[in-house]
Amino acid sequence: MGYLVGITVLWALSFSLIGAYLAGQVDSYFSVMTRILLAALLFLPLLRPRLLRGRQRLALMGLGAVQLGVMYIFFYQSFLLLSVPEVLLFTVLTPLYIAVLDDLMFRRFSPFHLLTAGMAVLGAAVIRYRGLDGGYWAGFLVVQGANLCFALGQVGYRRLSAGLPAELPRLSVFGWFYLGAAVVALPAFLLWGDASALPATPLQWGVLLWLGLVASGVGYFLWNLGATRVDAGALAVMNNALVPAGLLVNLLIWNRDADLPRLALGGAIILASLLINEWWQRRHAPRSA
Repeated sequence: MGYLVGITVLWALSFSLIGAYLAGQVDSYFSVMTRILLAALLFLPLLRPRLLRGRQRLALMGLGAVQLGVMYIFFYQSFLLLSVPEVLLFTVLTPLYIAVLDDLMFRRFSPFHLLTAGMAVLGAAVIRYRGLDGGYWAGFLVVQGANLCFALGQVGYRRLSAGLPAELPRLSVFGWFYLGAAVVALPAFLLWGDASALPATPLQWGVLLWLGLVASGVGYFLWNLGATRVDAGALAVMNNALVPAGLLVNLLIWNRDADLPRLALGGAIILASLLINEWWQRRHAPRSA
């Protein structure tokens, strides 16, 4: 749990750094590629290829491609459509996706999830009840794409890690995760990136270095390691702990003029959807004899 708490604090700052210094200023595909390549360079010297079989390497690369590569592409695009507080609030649906993915893995389905998802959409509408347009809803859906990728990566890594020997040094194999993410990030920049919108100031380069080496490199390794050492309920709680932490940083430092009553009301509806979902999950959880 200590790993998850520490990375929550680290990522809370990262949200605001992206919104304040990169979004709309530096090409999002370049930002994604740079973060992932820096993280990969951090872990490649530690990589011991022989510790994993070929199928396990591909599985870890696939998780990195989804949880980091595809997720970052969605994530950075969302900052072009939404404010930082809106992006943060819309990430609270990640635990719901974790529950749905867990249902799918065990061949279950809970229609109740559709009700709670509908409540969350209502909360999103309340946050900006005026001027709702296609761009706003596109931003909401883009954040959900990022949430789904992040949830899938966490659930998948927990499953993969459970099948690996306990004595296997995770630090010596996690480089495959970043290599998988790079397989997505490099072609994305080459295909859709804008080479004329690269970082123009030392501050922007510094932010990218911080995000790549620390927030992505150290952050994703420790987060996924922590995810394997707690139960699913604790992991869901920590997924949402990022929201109040990130909002606090953003509102106090960069976004003091935000419409707090509307944010609070919309956020409360979204939170209520998750609390109702949690109540339903507990009520219908199988009881041991």
